[in-house]
Amino acid sequence: MTTRNTSTINIELWFIPLDIIGLICITLAIIFPLIFLFMIIIDKTCHTVSMLLIANSCLLETIFASIRNGAVVFVLQNDMKQIIYEDSLCIFRAYIADGICATLNYSFLLQALYRYVTVVYPQWLFYQTATYQIILIFITWIIGLAYPLEFMLRNEILYNINNQICQLPLGLSFSLIYMVLCIYVIPVLLVILIYFKLVLYVKKMSKRVTLANTLVRAQRELKMVRRILILVIILIALGFPYTVFIIISFFTTPEKYHFRIALIFLDVSLVFIFVALFQFNDSLKIAVIKIIKRRRRRRRKVLAAIII
Repeated sequence: MTTRNTSTINIELWFIPLDIIGLICITLAIIFPLIFLFMIIIDKTCHTVSMLLIANSCLLETIFASIRNGAVVFVLQNDMKQIIYEDSLCIFRAYIADGICATLNYSFLLQALYRYVTVVYPQWLFYQTATYQIILIFITWIIGLAYPLEFMLRNEILYNINNQICQLPLGLSFSLIYMVLCIYVIPVLLVILIYFKLVLYVKKMSKRVTLANTLVRAQRELKMVRRILILVIILIALGFPYTVFIIISFFTTPEKYHFRIALIFLDVSLVFIFVALFQFNDSLKIAVIKIIKRRRRRRRKVLAAIII
């Protein structure tokens, strides 16, 4: 059901607090990835191919969070005014959000694949170059932004009055199954497959007579892929309510405010992804420590100059 006219609606007491919580999480998910990107740019030790892939994920999270910020602000305004109103950007926001969300998940797949290839196929030097990875990043962006056109051009993205959002309606349909496959199933299953293949490869290496430094490197890359898998698991766990509502919609009508409930978990997951990215990346930690030490030195010099 869609509407472009302004009309009143009864607002539940929990709507506005939920909107504010979502807005806080999204704001954090915009600020901190931007800080990460700034650190990656200014710190020369972060100018590596692996950090390029991480920077891509940070950029995508920032863009996705910015889109969600616009959507949540719009919902909050409508809830506070107790009105129903579909603005001109509503459908476009839904299209871009779906596309960027898929691209973000594929960015984790690129990270896992890069770690796998550097261990299993170290002779593929072309694959380890920044130019080749930029091409792959470009391809994932095209795929991510192109796939939602299937249901957008058929005008299947509708404005949901109860949830104050434009979204592909839940229910047993080709477009919904297609969306779930493109956004979650394909990238998640491929990351899991890469992880287990790398586990088996490292186990075989440990049983064979292998150079110690080669084995250590393989174990280090396996550790990084395990961390990427944890990121994916966070997405799956916090996206579980959405999955439940999708499954329910195949058989019956889901809860009235299903999108509000599902999307707040998605907004929270953006913060958890940021925390995990920082916790799992030693280069970013080192960059942060360097910046903190520099600031402390500058403060000491300023204080010393003032005292003198």
